[in-house]
Amino acid sequence: MKQKGKLLASPALLWLIIFAFLPMMVIVLFSFLSRGAHGQIVYEFTLKNYIRFFEPLYLSIVLETLSISILTTVITLIVAYPLSYYISGLPKGKKTIWLILVMLPFWINFLIRSYAWIIILRSQGIVNTFLLSIGWIDTPLNLLYHQGAVLLGMVYTLLPFMVLPLYVAFERVEQQHLDAAADLGASEGKAFWNITLPLTKPGILNGCVLVFVSSFGMFVVPDVLGGAKNVLLGNLIQNQFLSARDWPFGSASSIMLMGLSLLLIALFYKAMKVNDIPEGRS
Repeated sequence: MKQKGKLLASPALLWLIIFAFLPMMVIVLFSFLSRGAHGQIVYEFTLKNYIRFFEPLYLSIVLETLSISILTTVITLIVAYPLSYYISGLPKGKKTIWLILVMLPFWINFLIRSYAWIIILRSQGIVNTFLLSIGWIDTPLNLLYHQGAVLLGMVYTLLPFMVLPLYVAFERVEQQHLDAAADLGASEGKAFWNITLPLTKPGILNGCVLVFVSSFGMFVVPDVLGGAKNVLLGNLIQNQFLSARDWPFGSASSIMLMGLSLLLIALFYKAMKVNDIPEGRS
């Protein structure tokens, strides 16, 4: 039986080795090499790429990326938690409709969705045109190419990654637990705080990890909605590979991005005390 399982898993394992593990090993190798005068790879071992990453300029980019990622995660959680709770309480047919609506943006190209926000937020866009028409403003608002626009685009893009894990967690909450709490005299607020919230912690954890990791390495939304003044870690890596032609430093930055992501996820798991999270079913 075990041999059969290994045989069935071998195509997926081979795929991971070829398209994930080997490219990662190439990135690790490049991170210890140097850049030549014309952008070529110089095969000389060095640690200067990692040392360079800790320069004040790049540390400020890391801190800005971290702040944007944390804000994105918190806002998506605040928006997605009541929405997921509402969807889980709907009849089966309506649940399907709401879940399709949540997933609908995924059916449209990611780049097109990002550029659509320019049409909405630009000076002659939908928001400014509407506000001018009703007399709330006299001149168009500056809604594009700053951190707020990046944050809005991030939340919009990553909201489904928070909604779906939370919806699954709410679906696992047994109604009999809430009924028992009500029979024992607990108010709805107490039942939510002592039963629903603890039982949905796995969904909170999974959603936060998905959103945080995705936002921490994102470069399309900051590039489209943030402009040249809003450079995050993902944009830094993209520029090193495509514009500066400094593949060794771009590789080192990629490794540092992955390491920081793993470290922050580990700290978050520890803070949430995963081992103490109760199961959704008895």
